[in-house]
Amino acid sequence: MSVLPDQHVINQLITGHYTDPFSLLGMHSVAAGLEVRALLPDAREVWVVDAQSNRKVANLHCRDERGFFVGLLPRRKNPFHYQLQVKWENDTVMIEDPYRFGPLLQDLDIWLLSEGTHLRPYERMGAHPTTLDGVEGVSFAVWAPNAVRVSVVGEFNFWDGRRHPMRLRKENGIWELFLPGVKPGQLYKYEIIDCRGHTRLKADPYAFEAQMRPETASQVSTLPPPVPRTAERQRANDFDRPISIYEVHLGSWRRHTDNNFWLSYGELADQLIPYVKEMGFTHIELMPINEHPFDGSWGYQPLGMYAPTRRYGSPEEFRAFIDKAHEAGINVILDWVPGHFPSDDHGLAQFDGTALYEYADPREGFHQDWNTLIYNYGRHEVRNFLAGNAFYWVERYGIDALRVDAVASMIYRDYSRAEGQWVPNYYGGRENLEAIAFLRYTNQTLGKSLPGAVTLAEESTDYPGVTNPPDAGGLGFHYKWNLGWMHDTLNYFKLDPVYRKHHHNQLTFGMLYAYTENFVLPISHDEVVHGKGSLLDRMPGDTWQKFANVRAYYGFMWAHPGKKLLFMGCEFAQGREWDFNNSLDWHLLEEGYDGWHSGVQSLVRDLNHTYQQQPALYELDYQPQGFDWLVVDDSDNSVFAFVRRDRAGNELIAVSNFTPVPRYEYRIGIDTPGTYREILNTDSEFYRGSNVGNQGLIESQEIGSHQRPHSLVLTIPPLATLYLLREVE
Repeated sequence: MSVLPDQHVINQLITGHYTDPFSLLGMHSVAAGLEVRALLPDAREVWVVDAQSNRKVANLHCRDERGFFVGLLPRRKNPFHYQLQVKWENDTVMIEDPYRFGPLLQDLDIWLLSEGTHLRPYERMGAHPTTLDGVEGVSFAVWAPNAVRVSVVGEFNFWDGRRHPMRLRKENGIWELFLPGVKPGQLYKYEIIDCRGHTRLKADPYAFEAQMRPETASQVSTLPPPVPRTAERQRANDFDRPISIYEVHLGSWRRHTDNNFWLSYGELADQLIPYVKEMGFTHIELMPINEHPFDGSWGYQPLGMYAPTRRYGSPEEFRAFIDKAHEAGINVILDWVPGHFPSDDHGLAQFDGTALYEYADPREGFHQDWNTLIYNYGRHEVRNFLAGNAFYWVERYGIDALRVDAVASMIYRDYSRAEGQWVPNYYGGRENLEAIAFLRYTNQTLGKSLPGAVTLAEESTDYPGVTNPPDAGGLGFHYKWNLGWMHDTLNYFKLDPVYRKHHHNQLTFGMLYAYTENFVLPISHDEVVHGKGSLLDRMPGDTWQKFANVRAYYGFMWAHPGKKLLFMGCEFAQGREWDFNNSLDWHLLEEGYDGWHSGVQSLVRDLNHTYQQQPALYELDYQPQGFDWLVVDDSDNSVFAFVRRDRAGNELIAVSNFTPVPRYEYRIGIDTPGTYREILNTDSEFYRGSNVGNQGLIESQEIGSHQRPHSLVLTIPPLATLYLLREVE
């Protein structure tokens, strides 16, 4: 006879308070034989079918009207592959029993996940189409150690949490379940009864695909295969290579003119990639493409860390976009946000009823500026979730570099907090030691396991050693945004030229610390929003002077040590602030706008190509021998001149005049005599300038100047930058 489980246990199972469904459901050996138990709400009749002979071997009897069935196979001792034939009200189907399959996670995975050192946690966590014992289905795994029950719900089980409760692996708090018959493309969530008895519907933190807002379900998707990493792509990120980055928000670079709707990943691949290539940029930086609920966050409040946003297409189409960039010889940088996440109910917040992913104390776990939650970097599983995510984008999508957002907000506990609103670290200091350890671990892991993949820090303070290796006390980033240089130079250029002589040091100060870090010079999206105005808008003077200032500034920037970054629209001096809801103003490049904007666009194109062609502009960016001031103290005339060198000793001279007054017969001391060619002039008529210059060639004179034995006598155009290259005989 059947051994009926205690009714109290059945009640707990059906109401979702039985934490070990595998001990009750499935096939079990009992004294009289094998007993099969199943929870199938709304079923009319259930038979056990021998999968090998396709013969019915037992009828399961309904022992609880809520759908608990049980039946005995007498005198049988050895478990076998069986199926369940279920008769519903209007249909009869054959199903595999999820509760006949054993544990999914292996001991090594459990150990590494618990320790927080699993390089690829996404290979075990989340939803994975797989085949077990010849049966196709999907394995699910989610971390929720304090939950009372976790069930997989989806369109395959009527979103009914009673039907598929998961197995708790008590070793590490991960719940797992293999569901036969579930297919890629189907929607799912986790129904969690949390430690407070509340029922929560949560998206999968490790979902590889997710619905677009306002829908919030995860979608079963296959794990993308690894992308081969070529030597040239790896080399393109090196310190001694030209790196000119075009920063892009995919949703507003260009839109369909008829309905103002986004371009798809495929359309962007066909339009954006050729444009970036033609403009001479070496890298494209994508503002965050992780799935996010609020358009106005620009992606900087992500919830689907492993899911490319559906706004522009499928994950496969996004990967094809990256492939298209690589085919064009362009590396792809992804904005990555491991610093905070939004508090939407379907996301990570209070995941199992506790502050699981976030710090519990709001003085540590709530970001006042952005109304978001801060990751608890002290938890191994959280660190693994984030570090694994970095690995995922590089390895599975071919991302070449990660620009890490808001690093200062991560490494300082008192970031944007008043006295008494933050919690000191173990030693009483303001540093977030757990976040620092996380960044070092992630950077070190990427560097060792995926050579050539680099990280860039948006770090707004003077934290020491951001780009030093972790074993030398640094954070381990490869590059750091030079926000100090950006602020100083923009503050200088917004001044009327008559006042610039009093702020001369704002353009020279950057060289005093230029070699303390490996810097990128960024003109990013943050400089053209929130009422700051466009770059063009900041420049003083009439229309001619505004555009001349922009051109002169870009010429100075491209010659200055440091890699380059320019936000979309700045390459043609868009006149209005960036608006994420609308396309860039491409019409400004059409006839009828007097060529002002197309002139700037042509200059940026020529700057990028000149930059790539002249190793002196990039090879020794981070070594003092690569730069030397020629004229550094002429504040009265606002003239600057410096030389850039490559490893072979070749030199390029940059000369800038930041007043609207041409400087004729201006003598500059040089070390190497010869014939110099003016290879770029931002005042050229081709860029809509006044075409003042040196008519191509200048012969040096044996007249000393600026403590140097030789000199050049130049005509320096108004509000302009010149590049001079010595002719090689």
